[in-house]
Amino acid sequence: MAAKDEDVDAVGETPVGGSGANDAAAWDVRRDQLSRKLAEHRTRLDIEARASRKAGSSQGIAEGLKLASEFAAGIIVGAAIGYFIDRAAGTTPFGLIFFLMIGFAAGVRNILRAVSPETKPVAKPPQIGPNDGKR
Repeated sequence: MAAKDEDVDAVGETPVGGSGANDAAAWDVRRDQLSRKLAEHRTRLDIEARASRKAGSSQGIAEGLKLASEFAAGIIVGAAIGYFIDRAAGTTPFGLIFFLMIGFAAGVRNILRAVSPETKPVAKPPQIGPNDGKR
């Protein structure tokens, strides 16, 4: 039993010394173990990669639909306001055209605001008053 312990290094993973036949067999066993571990690891990584790609794809679709609906809502609201102003003032089609353009601009602005990187909030200046720490 002591000879077997000497054939394996301190970690218990790689064969050290011994006869040629036992050495080759030990290396073959170790290689097979490492191949199985590598295959399991690759399988796990493939599953994780597929899950993250699927989640990323769903998130992209959701973001695109959100932006499209915000853009369409801006145009529709602008057109509705223009239509009702035209009906009330009798200025057809000028109110509709004007507010349709305003709605388009609002939709574009919403999209640009949504896709632009977040800006850092501006720090408020310290308040000077009765509780500012001075006597």
